[in-house]
Amino acid sequence: MSLSNTFETHTLQYLFTTTSVTRPTAWYIALFTSNPAEDASGTEVSTSGTAYARQSATFTVSGNEATNSAAIEFPTATASYGTVSHIGVFDASTGGNLIAYAALTTSKAIDTGDVLRINSAELDVTLD
Repeated sequence: MSLSNTFETHTLQYLFTTTSVTRPTAWYIALFTSNPAEDASGTEVSTSGTAYARQSATFTVSGNEATNSAAIEFPTATASYGTVSHIGVFDASTGGNLIAYAALTTSKAIDTGDVLRINSAELDVTLD
């Protein structure tokens, strides 16, 4: 995963200045049908008529890697989400700031009746 511009700046401020940086206290996973990029400009799945909503996530950290500590399951789609190609980690269930984002290994078309699930320990955020 890559950090967004906002959180790259926050990380550098935390490490190299005395600037006070607000740390997120909650994390939400978002699904995108295009690359959200560092400025969150991609297309997030529509909440209109689809039952889609960002899902909360918890993480554990070991070394330079954070991993989801429980499964993340999205609601059963009541209409097509489209083809989900990217995910993002936000600090709010709606709006908020994009923290990190990545392309999925394999894009997935989510149609009516489908459920997208990320199993425990399958979402990794690594700092190199």
